[in-house]
Amino acid sequence: MKTPPAASASATPAPDAVRAAVEAMGFALAGDVYPVLSDYLGLLAKWSRTTNLTGPRNPLDILRSLVVDSFCLAEYLAGLPLPPAPLYADLGAGAGLPGLPLRMLRAEGDYVLVEAREKRALFMRAFLAAHPLPGTRVYHGRAEAFLRGPARPDLIVSRAFMPPDRLLAFIDEHAPETGACILFTRGLPAAATATLRDTGWTPASPMRYKVGEDCRFLQAVLKT
Repeated sequence: MKTPPAASASATPAPDAVRAAVEAMGFALAGDVYPVLSDYLGLLAKWSRTTNLTGPRNPLDILRSLVVDSFCLAEYLAGLPLPPAPLYADLGAGAGLPGLPLRMLRAEGDYVLVEAREKRALFMRAFLAAHPLPGTRVYHGRAEAFLRGPARPDLIVSRAFMPPDRLLAFIDEHAPETGACILFTRGLPAAATATLRDTGWTPASPMRYKVGEDCRFLQAVLKT
């Protein structure tokens, strides 16, 4: 296994260092992704020194512990029955995880990063100003306000917005026409932690992956 070069907590990692770390994790990305991903990691580490955006502060630690979710989600989405140009709504998008790295890999349709907290919304807008990603924008406001607006998401993504049970009830209340939702959980698939009986949601097969000793799952639930 390759040992990626170290990056300081205050520096933007070199694209080659990011490539080495990504390949050591078992992923292969297009070459033009690495400079953009490197800048994202550097900006996120910089902002995190003064704003509580992430737990890890070192760019490559952020990559290994948080951005890995985006890589796995990109693979998982390829197997879902989505329309050709879906509208994604990423609720509680925070520092743009998993959305911003995901959009570096998958650019179909439109992706809205929904975030009520001002500093997090400012961070995502700062990154997108420097690196516009096709069809990707930030909505600064509450999730229920976005969902009550004119947009009709085909897929909702939620990494840490609400526990699965509460999130699905929230979607049913505010966006009942939404056809699918991606849930991230640890230790157990989302279907094992959410009460889906008589809710109109059906679980798809989950994806299991490990981050260090941490067992993680992502799973789509589909409206029936």
